Amino acid sequence: MPPYDPSTFPPFAVTVDLVVLTVRRHALCALVVRRGETPFQGRWALPGGFVRTDEDLGSAAARELAEETGLCAHDPAKPAAGNGAHLEQLATYGDPARDPRMRVVSVAHLALAPDLPAPRAGGDANSARWAPVEDLLRPGNGREGEPATPLAFDHARILADGVERARSKIEYSSLATAFCPPEFTVGELRRVYEAVWGVVLDPRNFHRKVTGTPGFLVPSGGTTTRQGGRPAQLFRAGAATVLNPPMLRPEV
Repeated sequence: MPPYDPSTFPPFAVTVDLVVLTVRRHALCALVVRRGETPFQGRWALPGGFVRTDEDLGSAAARELAEETGLCAHDPAKPAAGNGAHLEQLATYGDPARDPRMRVVSVAHLALAPDLPAPRAGGDANSARWAPVEDLLRPGNGREGEPATPLAFDHARILADGVERARSKIEYSSLATAFCPPEFTVGELRRVYEAVWGVVLDPRNFHRKVTGTPGFLVPSGGTTTRQGGRPAQLFRAGAATVLNPPMLRPEV
C-alpha cells in the first residue's frame, strides 16, 4: 500500500441536522431553535450539531434528537417506546459556502413523532419552538412583531426536502401512523394525512381506503369519545410497511 498523507486533503467537518416533524392543532409543524451563537446568531434554525469523533451518523442524529426533544430513535425491530420517534436519513448537503465558519457537510435526518409538548432548547440555542412548516417555508416567517428572516444556513432547503419526503412516503408506506399515538381512530389518522398533505379529504372515502388496505390498521378492541359524539373505534398500526394499493395524494 503506497504512503498516505492525510494533510494533502483539505479538512472539513460533518454535522447532522434534524427535520423533526409533528402534527399540532391539525397543522404540520417543525422544530426550530433560535441560534445563540454566531454565525446567524438570533436566527431560527433546524436543531443539530457536529458529529463527534467516536460516533457514526445514526448515533449522532439519535443523540441530537434526544438532547433537543427527549425522544429516542425507534428501533423497528423492538416494541415502540412511549417516547420513541421514527428517524431516518434524509439527504446530504455539501455546498462549500453553506457554512461561513469552514467547510461543513451536513447529513440531514428526518424524525416523525406524535403531538409533542413544548420543546426545550439545548446546545447553542437559547430558545426553541414548534412552528407550522407553511410559515417557515414562505416569505415573512417571523413571529408576530418579529422581522421576517429566512432560516439559518441552507435549512429552508433541508426543511422543504424533509417535508416532501414525509408527504411522499405516507402515500406508499404506513409512515403516517408515526404521527399517531399507539391507539388512534381513523379520524385522527385522516387529520394526519390532511395536515401533512395540506388538503381536505372525504371522511367516508378515506375510511374505506385505510380499513380496506391489507395490514395497514388493526382494530385494538376499544373505542373512544375523545373526538366527541359517538364512540369511535380504536386502531393500532398493522404489520404492513408498504401500502398496496397506495394512498395517493389528491391533485390540488
